[in-house]
Amino acid sequence: MKIAAMKEIHEGEKRVPLIPPTVDHLVKLGADIEVEAGIGATCRYSDADYEQAGARVVADRRALLQSADMVLRLRKPPVREIPLMKTGCIHVSYLDPFNEAELLEKLQAGGISAVSLEMLPRSTIAQKMDVLSSQASLGGYVAVILAAGHLDKILPMMTTPSGVIKPCRAFIIGAGVAGLQAIATARRLGARVEAFDIRPVVEEQVKSLGARFVRIDLGETGQTTDGYAGALAPEQIRMQKEGMARVCAQSDIVITTAQVFGRMAPRIVDASMVARMQPGSVIVDMAVETGGNVEGSEADRIVEINGVSIIGLANLPGRVAVTASQMYSANLGNFIGHFWNKDAKAFDLKLEDDLIRGALITHAGAIFSETYKRMMNERGE
Repeated sequence: MKIAAMKEIHEGEKRVPLIPPTVDHLVKLGADIEVEAGIGATCRYSDADYEQAGARVVADRRALLQSADMVLRLRKPPVREIPLMKTGCIHVSYLDPFNEAELLEKLQAGGISAVSLEMLPRSTIAQKMDVLSSQASLGGYVAVILAAGHLDKILPMMTTPSGVIKPCRAFIIGAGVAGLQAIATARRLGARVEAFDIRPVVEEQVKSLGARFVRIDLGETGQTTDGYAGALAPEQIRMQKEGMARVCAQSDIVITTAQVFGRMAPRIVDASMVARMQPGSVIVDMAVETGGNVEGSEADRIVEINGVSIIGLANLPGRVAVTASQMYSANLGNFIGHFWNKDAKAFDLKLEDDLIRGALITHAGAIFSETYKRMMNERGE
């Protein structure tokens, strides 16, 4: 089975879908690996590194796509390249399926079996292939580093000859994977950290990292079967904003991580909340790519409103591209290895498997994922 790994061409993307150690692992399983020339350059992996790991380096991108039985990427494929892939090819990457109707139509028309890695069920067995968690964790780390770099104060408490300097106050909104890493990073840097999440079940996790959990009584809340926060009712959103506004006003750093899977990010920090914050404070909106949690945030920009800096930079994991590539590549290798048939030396697309049933979006000219169909139906689309 010929597996092709493509060089990322999305502007500004430095992450690499497949790195040489993962190539070595897959070659030892019996895979025939080809990579596009220059695939690892942004992370300082040379073509020779890939050849040494057992891959063939191919300069002709078109020929690489046309001959592959499986195509690996990080970003979703350009629509123009889908016709180049042969019928029955398995394509594995992020797909952003809820916002890519044209892309899915082309994948169906081409008979491509398209796996959307962000749709993998959040189960124990899937943890080793969970690209969302690995990249979100890095995003949480980077968010704190960005905030610290734009704050005109230090984060830790210091006892100096001129007196005691109080620690910076950081407020993390959302205690999923990204939020928990942000909490841990801010604590390591010495900040006094508070956190809020609509799921009371995460309170112990927040406390275990040394942060204070902010309790706001919203009534009945919970999480989806996949572990994501559920959507709030309008009255619950109002109560949440009132509770958070008090904490934001006292905070030097606010980091928002709230997202609802398959939907636009909720707007949870509005202009009135920003206005109550002290000049010099910093907000990092980690959800800016899906609509943003913060009123006034702009994608790939840092804006200042009433002296408060709002950081809306996209692709935070891409700012630590080497580590992000190591993690993504390992996730990808684990996914392939989990379904690898050593006797046939091929990827076994087990249509009855729960992981495949969740993540396989298109197959044999049709939409395959029942999870995707259900969520689209809930959205009324």
